[in-house]
Amino acid sequence: MKKISFLVLFLCFVFNAKSIAQCEIKNRVQADGSMIYFFEPAVFYTTKSKSLKINIVTDKEHYFVALQPTPFPEKKVGKKIKEDLVMHLADNKTYTLAHYDTQYRRNDSIMQVLYLIDDKDLDAFSNYEAVSAEINMQGTEFVRSYNFKLHKNAIVEQLKCFLKKDEN
Repeated sequence: MKKISFLVLFLCFVFNAKSIAQCEIKNRVQADGSMIYFFEPAVFYTTKSKSLKINIVTDKEHYFVALQPTPFPEKKVGKKIKEDLVMHLADNKTYTLAHYDTQYRRNDSIMQVLYLIDDKDLDAFSNYEAVSAEINMQGTEFVRSYNFKLHKNAIVEQLKCFLKKDEN
């Protein structure tokens, strides 16, 4: 009986810790002095030759999908990426997100491309998991397509955390 009680207590702790960790919002001061808020990127797609991490970034006014593709082009070529992102959600609709910025971070070891979520699409991104994305990786290949297999609901969960926090 003691073992069962301990097991139940342990499982409650594990599930509670997981739900708290899901809304672990981080922040960083940009070079211009503005503050951005973000989550650790989640892996949406991975193979031996390429991978894609995605997270939500906000300045509390706008929401962005941040992509970290691997491999990525060198800085000179990567800064030419200006095309919009096409995302397919589980509602069977296609959304076009406007390119906002291409950044190289951590001594150029990570490339991150920010795409603006249109305010009218925020509700869809908050309720439907991501299914796939098409990125024009100018300079490396024409269009990279990713059919998501992992953490497809990470965008939904992250947006819910931000939107819930904004309501308070």
